[in-house]
Amino acid sequence: MNIFDQYLDKIEKIILDLSKNNKLVLPEKLDGITAEIPPSKFNSDISTNVAMVLSKANQKPPSDVADIIAEAIKQSDELIENITIVKPGFINIKFKSVFWTNFIKEVNKNSKTFGINTKEKKKNYLVEFVSANPTGPLHVGHSRGAILGDVIANILLFNKHKVTKEYYVNDYGNQIVNFTKSVFFRIREITFNEPFPYDNEDLYPGDYLIDFAKNIINTNNNISYNDFNKISVQLTALSIEEALKLIKKNLNSLGINHDNFVSEKKLVTNLEVEKVIDFFEKNKFVYKGKIQAPAGGDNNKWVEKEQLLFKSTDFGDDKDRVLQKSDGTWTYFASDVAYHKNKLDRKFDHLINILGADHAGYIKRISSSVEALSNSKDKLICKVSQLVKLIKDKKPFKMSKRKGDYITVDDLINEVGKDATRFIMLNRSSDVELDFDFDNVIEKSKDNPLYYVQYSYARIASVFRHLGIDLKSEIKIKKQDFKYSDDEISILKKISEWPKCIDSASKKLEPHRIPTYLYELASLFHSYWNLGKDNPQKRFINDEKKITDEKLIFLKVISDVVKSGMNIVGVSVPEKM
Repeated sequence: MNIFDQYLDKIEKIILDLSKNNKLVLPEKLDGITAEIPPSKFNSDISTNVAMVLSKANQKPPSDVADIIAEAIKQSDELIENITIVKPGFINIKFKSVFWTNFIKEVNKNSKTFGINTKEKKKNYLVEFVSANPTGPLHVGHSRGAILGDVIANILLFNKHKVTKEYYVNDYGNQIVNFTKSVFFRIREITFNEPFPYDNEDLYPGDYLIDFAKNIINTNNNISYNDFNKISVQLTALSIEEALKLIKKNLNSLGINHDNFVSEKKLVTNLEVEKVIDFFEKNKFVYKGKIQAPAGGDNNKWVEKEQLLFKSTDFGDDKDRVLQKSDGTWTYFASDVAYHKNKLDRKFDHLINILGADHAGYIKRISSSVEALSNSKDKLICKVSQLVKLIKDKKPFKMSKRKGDYITVDDLINEVGKDATRFIMLNRSSDVELDFDFDNVIEKSKDNPLYYVQYSYARIASVFRHLGIDLKSEIKIKKQDFKYSDDEISILKKISEWPKCIDSASKKLEPHRIPTYLYELASLFHSYWNLGKDNPQKRFINDEKKITDEKLIFLKVISDVVKSGMNIVGVSVPEKM
């Protein structure tokens, strides 16, 4: 039950009727009319801008148009207590208390579908996220992007879209050669007691490679580790397999499972890069040319060479991009274009890429290539996951005990757990840096948003447990004439915003809206709970150890919304804390 959509439909019907009766002039398209949450300073429940949208067509001030529409709204709905007009022409609607009685009964009746946008056309999305090089464990920076991608997928799934979660495995190129050599030297270190060549800056020095090496030795005792070149293909496959096992373990500890893992190497060996180049050549999107030295680089060492370039400037990029180097090898970008062609061939309505902060500059070129491949500017949506700063005792926190100079996902999970990691990583918009404060995460107070939301659910569960009622079961009652106080209605108003929160999070792909909403709802609930300390009428269980029907439904609806939101975030709702 989305009251904002309902009243938007009602308003549009009213202005159509006014137009038929020659009381209003309507433009050709009724675009831009909204029904929104009014600012808290106004004692209203819904605000609409319809009068300002129609002002120009009617050649009247918005306030005059608002007078006409407000009168018609008032006459059409007996559940409205009053309507006020606020400059320059907003129409603010306040409902009678019986409206909220009807609302909570409807929400309780349809608790399993409350929040879902039933009017929206359902689409097929591919969400590609994490896609870290398969050369070692995931670090904290990866975890934020991983959780962002996973919860975006959860929001879309909640809204009944079809979603595929995908990981692009960059298992081709120089970094994989260097990674495999690093494993080889670790094997030599274990088998022949040879020192690992730490002075080679191209190698991966992390201690985790010792585990990779031991696993490979134990399961492949028929391989001779004397000549790297002779075993490089086999050892590469084994090393990537070990890396992916660890990455999948890291993801699983975050509560994340991908549907597909797509290999870059397989795209290359299947000649998909050549196929996409053929497509570009047929459509005259490529040419042989030279590119200038990068701005700010050492231009004295730059050598201009003729290379195969993609005309990305034709699609909004700031410069054309290299697909094939002068030595005939493909660039990483060429493989990435082939991968996106592969995505497009699978007929998704939208492609969503979650990128790390260090890849933000990559958006223009890959968006340009997808536009060239699909003839659509809206096919690809890129979201950037900004950096995470870990703080403990008000200082930057470094806790990794393994060489490699980064903090792993496992380190973080071991320190604070999956729930805190997921919830706090979503606590701010993904496009701004996040301070992950360990002191706040373990605090049992309002300053710890995860605790505060979970505690609201646990408090409700304690009431149901005391009454011997299963919180998870459907609540059916006979009484229908509920009466709610202003304090309770303020919480019901927040409940009414849940579908709007889901809608915004889904359309804008902004998962942080969910924990923000849950925290606001929890804050209202805790404030109401605390009123019961001094006012017996505000207590849920009365002196006779019973609960009224209105309070029972009230608690059940709040708990259902909290649980629904926490399920989307991928966080537990304990019944005892």
